[in-house]
Amino acid sequence: MLNIVIFGAPGSGKGTQSENIVKKYGINHISTGDVLRAEIKNGTALGKTAKGYIDQGQLIPDELMIDILASVFDSFKESKGVIFDGFPRTIAQAEALKNMLTERGQGVSVMLDLEVPEDELMTRLIKRGKDSGRADDNETTIKKRLAVYHSQTSPLIDWYKKEGQYHRINGFGELDRIFADICTAIASVKK
Repeated sequence: MLNIVIFGAPGSGKGTQSENIVKKYGINHISTGDVLRAEIKNGTALGKTAKGYIDQGQLIPDELMIDILASVFDSFKESKGVIFDGFPRTIAQAEALKNMLTERGQGVSVMLDLEVPEDELMTRLIKRGKDSGRADDNETTIKKRLAVYHSQTSPLIDWYKKEGQYHRINGFGELDRIFADICTAIASVKK
């Protein structure tokens, strides 16, 4: 199976490139935000537990998030693989994901890091905020989100480099060229 972790700052194009990867390789997409919203909407036991944390303004514990991801991962019968979007965000989560996949005889095939200059991220996110009306896409909030992202990301990049799964992708420029670079990275690890 082809299991991909896609990484990138807010506005780096993860969603767009994830769609392209899903279409080309026929794998499933797990966005942690989408998964959490679905679990809560469907009133599952995991969703109710997650909602309790969210309603109190707390982060969902890693163990619960892994349980939710494992449940979704296991629901994909006859899957060719999965792209994990928005997870992991910390080394502890990366280790938990590795353990969850190992228990299923799987592993992360590649970690794709979409790297985009900060000024371009700011431009993209402010435009997205104007186009979509997303309240969190304003300059002050974006700067905070990018600072948090960068503080969490550096250790994860080093962790995936040690695992031999890290691939840096220049996420700035032509969409087709970016996707071609992603395909090259995938081809280098695909069995």
